[in-house]
Amino acid sequence: MIYLNNHDLLDQTLNFALEEYALNNLSIDETYLMFYRMTPTVIVGRNQNTMEEINMDYITNHEITVTRRLSGGGAVYNDPGNLSFSFIAKDDGDSFNNYKKFTEPVIRALRHMGVDAKLEGRNDMTVDGKKISGNAQFVTQGRIFSHGTLLFDVNLDHVSQALRPDKAKYESKGIKSVRSRVTNIREHLAEDMDIHQFKVQLLHYIFEGAEHIPEYRLTDEDWTSIINIAKKRYRNWDWVYGKSPEFNVHKAKRFPGGRVDFRLNVKKGIIEHLSIFGDFFGVGDIHEFEKRLTGIKYEPDILSKELKSIDCHYYFGKISKDELLSALF
Repeated sequence: MIYLNNHDLLDQTLNFALEEYALNNLSIDETYLMFYRMTPTVIVGRNQNTMEEINMDYITNHEITVTRRLSGGGAVYNDPGNLSFSFIAKDDGDSFNNYKKFTEPVIRALRHMGVDAKLEGRNDMTVDGKKISGNAQFVTQGRIFSHGTLLFDVNLDHVSQALRPDKAKYESKGIKSVRSRVTNIREHLAEDMDIHQFKVQLLHYIFEGAEHIPEYRLTDEDWTSIINIAKKRYRNWDWVYGKSPEFNVHKAKRFPGGRVDFRLNVKKGIIEHLSIFGDFFGVGDIHEFEKRLTGIKYEPDILSKELKSIDCHYYFGKISKDELLSALF
């Protein structure tokens, strides 16, 4: 494993660009680890409708950056008190949705520091039932990254005020708010430390006490490519916000595998336009799935037949064909 050192860069558009650059350009036979912090930032999942996930007035008044990541899942608020980690590796065919594989080294490190962390639910790390980390993944061309947050000393009031979470998500857990569901790691450490010391400790335990941690040194050419990726994607309005379509049918439902939100334009019984949002985890590009249903009749039997010919798990992760059909009607 090689450490990809971003020298505590706080611009998350560049951090995501670096992660994407490493995924597509560095050696496929190596595994890379990177950490990143950021200025106050809201990050939405690949398949989410940005405007419905954020409190725009609050974000504008507090100068909070908004960007979108390549991976699925839900929206998160981060600030310099959060330390995110990312493992970039070869996809062995059994890695996507295998969060245990990528979180175990972090959990072991946290336990060495006195934090009784565990992996729970779809993709969360928790302490005493409260969330300290959310995780997501992205796969492309035989490579995968699995990244997650570590709420070390985050302003938790911003977490609840910058986002507009799906109420059903928390009602289903019997929890009243985002604020009551999360906790900071610093409160659970056996010995107090700041976030920089915390990162050093994580590196020490993940690299199993190695005196010399192998490090990839980014060149000027690397950085030129990374900056271009940031401009074209993570700072691009179309990528971050997109255009929310007009629709005359709106169907949404939450399942154990995530929330799915369908927006359809239906004319004379035919689906003329379809947009899908949600915090589900799938490998495939959801726009491919949208195209498969566009132009066919908006009828249960017709859609059921079409869904049978599609690998729904490829696009929606652990959400089944029958669950998708139940959400559409």
